[in-house]
Amino acid sequence: MVASRETSSNPGRIPALGLRALGLIFISILLMYFDNRDNHLDTVRNAIGAAVYPLRVIVDAPSHLWGWLGEATTSRKDMELELDRLKAERLLTNARLQKLNALEAENSRLRAMLDARAQVRDRTRVAEIMSVDANPYSHSLVIDIGTQEGVVDGQALIDADGVVGQVIEAGLMTSQAMLISDTDHALPVEVNRNGLRTIVVGTGKIDQLKLPFVVNNADIQVGDLLVTSGLGGAFPSGYPVAIVESVTRIPQEPYADVTARPSASLGQVREVLLIFSAPGPDIETASDD
Repeated sequence: MVASRETSSNPGRIPALGLRALGLIFISILLMYFDNRDNHLDTVRNAIGAAVYPLRVIVDAPSHLWGWLGEATTSRKDMELELDRLKAERLLTNARLQKLNALEAENSRLRAMLDARAQVRDRTRVAEIMSVDANPYSHSLVIDIGTQEGVVDGQALIDADGVVGQVIEAGLMTSQAMLISDTDHALPVEVNRNGLRTIVVGTGKIDQLKLPFVVNNADIQVGDLLVTSGLGGAFPSGYPVAIVESVTRIPQEPYADVTARPSASLGQVREVLLIFSAPGPDIETASDD
């Protein structure tokens, strides 16, 4: 009995579903027709879109958030790379500026030396200082030319302002020179104002010389210029050596206490001129023929 009832009820359900489907299709076609013709459903569609928009935002939020985080991370990395590049460029620019400043100072020194060379009639040769003795009690340096360029022991060195020292050991390619401030160095000089002759010796201080053999009644004053006298043969006459800084006359003593300041900047010199009193090979001449 139950099976017969189920069989009798199935045919009734299938037509009902088909009628519903046909009805829905008909209604859809009718709505599409009127919507396409007179846009009657725009209001309904807008209302449905407004109602669905928050859900769409919520659904799309993770994707937008991920994209924003990716852009922010990429932008930060790009900014860090750009900042590093700018820092490197700034350091390079500062280094180049320092080099330009050093080159400008070197050019100024060389121009000053050329001006000084134009004022002398001796044969000269520019040399660069390679190293300076670190021993505070030994004021010596090494220059970059030697006997191949005609350098000889005892040869005089000057800069744009005055006498620097003299060669004590001439090698084949380099030479060692002693500054006039060395305690073992002595140089015959004369007072430019009156021709008073004496000797200047080093004190071991880069900015001070002494005149130990000036008698108490000698005509010497603070500010007098001391120049090479030409005695001894190593230094030609007339080159500035020092400026008298102090004169202390001591009663009952035969000699006055006289100090002087070197004319040359002994602690800052980078290039020097070698004075050639005799002809030498490949030596530039600053004097008239």
